[in-house]
Amino acid sequence: MNIAFLTPEYPHPKTGKSGGIGTSIFNLANALVGLGHDISIFVYGQECDDYFIDENIHFYKIKNIKVKGLSLILTQKKVERLLNSLYESGKIELVEAPDWTGFTAFVNLKCPLVIRENGSDTYFCHLEQRPVKFKNKFLERRALVRADGIISVSAFTGKLTNTLFGLKRDFRVIPNSIDTSLFGAKNIETSEEQTILYFGTLIRKKGLLELAKIFNLVHKNNSKARLFLVGKDSTDIKTGSSSTWQLMQPLFDESAIKQVNYLGAVAYSEIHELIKNATVCVFPSFAEALPVSWLEAMAMEKAIVASNIGWANEMIEDGKEGFLVNPKNHMQYADCIMELLDNPVKQKQFGKAAREKVLERFSMEIVAKQSLAFYNQILK
Repeated sequence: MNIAFLTPEYPHPKTGKSGGIGTSIFNLANALVGLGHDISIFVYGQECDDYFIDENIHFYKIKNIKVKGLSLILTQKKVERLLNSLYESGKIELVEAPDWTGFTAFVNLKCPLVIRENGSDTYFCHLEQRPVKFKNKFLERRALVRADGIISVSAFTGKLTNTLFGLKRDFRVIPNSIDTSLFGAKNIETSEEQTILYFGTLIRKKGLLELAKIFNLVHKNNSKARLFLVGKDSTDIKTGSSSTWQLMQPLFDESAIKQVNYLGAVAYSEIHELIKNATVCVFPSFAEALPVSWLEAMAMEKAIVASNIGWANEMIEDGKEGFLVNPKNHMQYADCIMELLDNPVKQKQFGKAAREKVLERFSMEIVAKQSLAFYNQILK
């Protein structure tokens, strides 16, 4: 099958930085190539138009057209012409795109279009309890209405998306996935250091301001515990601050902050080593769809304390593969971290159960086959 992915981001040196959407496409695309399918990646918002092939994947870099007031529609039509041309020449059969900002709302394709719900702007604004731009909500709804098929990475995301847009669209739940051989449990050594790792963007919606207060409580009971923060800093919409890290620092106690190491953004290839050396991984997020970072930590048999909101129960069973706690309950969250730091046996129990679940449900080979089955259904 010839499958195309249309995306604003993808983790490749020639296409720039990427977040969760790009990472999920990366894993799925490589799994599909491994199963013998032809994959094309179309990345818009690039500095120039370009085409190249790498690791048997065809890449199309698309430069946005910049005309005041018309940039979006002109870029959409540029993408439309390119995709339709490749469809007519037999190079693509189906296009998948994310729901984020509804880029495909006015892209009229001659081939089937599948939208994968990784969380729209409307969805995240709702979870963060802040207003959504009318334009974004309009485009996202229109894109979903016009899609030939919809995949959602979690049942929670699919149901909430339908509710927010007033839709009753059928959707297939197919989760995000990871390369379980890359994020494996080989050579995982138990370190005497007690390290707590958060990796992901430093942003309010991921519970970073809560994490500072949680770590203060951990530090009062365990002065040896160290907190490592990994990920790019970001602006804060609520306060207008240009740095979430700057907002976090005053929240730490004077003694606790001495045990905090912010490493900034690191190469994707380095994340593996950081997870390997962590004792406990923490994800106190308020807004996700089905986060790849959780899967990476689970695959490496790490004990996890995560948020208990919405999507979380579809990934982790509380008390079996990790602890799920509301991030606003600082004391309970801290207690769960401390329990794991003090209990190597439970660390291993949670870690092994977590990896087993990833192998059964979230490996990229399994998810690729589920996606292919859905694509074939849409094509028929």
